Amino acid sequence: MKRRCGRPSPGVIATLFDFDGVLVDSEPIHLAAFNDVLRPLGRTIDSRIYVERYLSLDDAGVFRAVLGSPAQPIPDTALARLIETKSTRVMTRLADHVPAYAGASELVVRRATRGPVGIVSGALGREVEFALEQMGLRNVVGFIVSAESTAVSKPDPAPYRAAIEELRRRDHHGDVIAIEDSIGGIRSAKGAGLRCVAVAHTYEPSALSGAGADAVAPDLATLSDAWIENGP
Repeated sequence: MKRRCGRPSPGVIATLFDFDGVLVDSEPIHLAAFNDVLRPLGRTIDSRIYVERYLSLDDAGVFRAVLGSPAQPIPDTALARLIETKSTRVMTRLADHVPAYAGASELVVRRATRGPVGIVSGALGREVEFALEQMGLRNVVGFIVSAESTAVSKPDPAPYRAAIEELRRRDHHGDVIAIEDSIGGIRSAKGAGLRCVAVAHTYEPSALSGAGADAVAPDLATLSDAWIENGP
C-alpha cells in the first residue's frame, strides 16, 4: 500500500481515527475506572501521571506498569480479571453518557465520503463499538483495531500496521491519514509510515508537534478536509 508521510494527493483517502481523546472525551472515564479497580489494591493513578505515562497504553499495559514488575509480572489470569472489571466500570459510565467532542460525528461521516474510515484504539473493542452505536456511527466506521487486535499497543506501530493490513484486505491502496491526540499515538502512526494530524485535546500543540505530528489543530472544528489532507 502506498503510504505517504507528507501531503497526500487527491483521490480516495482512508482516515484512521484514534478514539478516546479524539472523538470522545473519555480519558477521564478510563482513569476513574482504573482507579476503581486499583484503589482496593492500595494504588491509584494521579491524573497528571496518567497523561504523562499511561494514556496511550492499552489496559493490560497500564495494569502491568502500575502493579507488576519485570521480576514479578502479573499472572495472565489476574490481569484478565483486572481488565474485565475495569471494562465493566467503563461500560457503566458510557451507558449513562458518551461524551463525544463537538463535531465528532459530523467529522467521521464527512471523512467516510472521502474513503474508508477505521478506528485504531487501545480501548477494548466492545467499549468502542458501544460508544459508536450511541453516537450513530457504527455503520459509518468500516473496522476497529482495538486492544485485542495486536500483541502490543501504542506507541508501538503495530496497531496502525494492523489497520493498514485491514485496508489492504478491503482493497484500499491509496493514501492513509491518522488523526491522534496523544504523543504515543502519534509515534505509533508515524512509525507505521502514516501522515498524522493531531488535535490538542489532551496535550499542548508544541508537545504534539515535537512528537512528530504533521499538523496540529486546536479542536475538531478546525479539521476541514483540506486541512486534514494538506495541512493549515
